[in-house]
Parts: sequence; structure tokens; C-alpha cells
Amino acid sequence: MLRTTVALFALISLPVLAADEWPRAHADIVDRDGETIGQAELIQAAAGTLIRLTLEGLPPGPKAIHIHAVGSCDDHCDGFMESGGHLNPDGREHGLLNPDGPDAGDLPNFFVHDSGLAWAEFYTTAASLDGSFGATILDDDGAALVIHENPDDHFSQPIGGAGARIACGVIRPSDAWELPKPNNP
Repeated sequence: MLRTTVALFALISLPVLAADEWPRAHADIVDRDGETIGQAELIQAAAGTLIRLTLEGLPPGPKAIHIHAVGSCDDHCDGFMESGGHLNPDGREHGLLNPDGPDAGDLPNFFVHDSGLAWAEFYTTAASLDGSFGATILDDDGAALVIHENPDDHFSQPIGGAGARIACGVIRPSDAWELPKPNNP
């Protein structure tokens, strides 16, 4: 009975947020020419982060997408290498199918149609915008969504055979939500 009471009290004391109050972020996705080809919206919920992706102008076929550890896409001509490796503060192996993984930046593949259009949703429990669970996306050096030319096999190292980085978007807090400032004692 005591455990049930404590659990019920814990649930009652949690803040209740309406869907429009969840932390949000966005990214403008650019190609290797620096042209905007789409957007991503990130919405943090109680136990996971939803990523919505809308793109136009990529080569058709399956593509890998990952959350990279540094919020930079300025070096578009050089293949977006400034975005660093995957978001991976725990040093896990790459791959959704890897028994020693996945890292916090791993996401499922998506498909680009012959028209160059793509729309996808991903959900991850391994990363949050504000660090309330999993890896922190909006930390001091930010993060980026990086799209690769091939699909990810979700196992081989270091990037599952995904190939070159062909598009990138810096993840930024949306206007409706600002990253909370740490409390100073």
C-alpha cells in the first residue's frame, strides 16, 4: 500500500504539459551546395523526442539519418564534417541492431521517392532537447541532423555503411521554447 501511495504521489507531483508546451526545436536542412532542401521539427515529450522530417531534392532511395554531436553545417562544401560524430556521450557502439549499441544519434532509415520528396517521423528515447532524459541535443555546442547518401545497416562501424554526408541541419530551439538556463546556486 505504501509503494502505491508513493508512486501515486510521484505521478501527481509531475508537471503536466499540454502538447503545445513540450520543448520544441527545428532545423533547416541544407545540401552540399548550401541550398535549403527541407526542414525538421523536434518535439520533446515525457520519455522521447519526435523528429518530423520534410525534404525535397535529394537523390531517390533509402537514406540514413543521424543526430551528430556538434551544431554546425557551415562546411557544406567539405561534407559537413564540422558536425562531428554521432551524439554519443556514453561511448556506445553504432547501430540499432548492435548488441553494444545503439548510440544516442542512431535513427532508422527513411526513403526518398523518385520525385526527390521525402517525409518521415522518427522517435527516440535516447536523446532529449533539454537533457531531461538520454543525451542532451541542445548542449553548449548544439547538435545537427545529418543525412547520408546510403541506408544504414544498423550494425557495422562506424556509420553502418551509410556513406558520404549529403545534407545537414543545425538543431535550434524554436521561438516558442527557449532552452532553460541552469539554476545558479
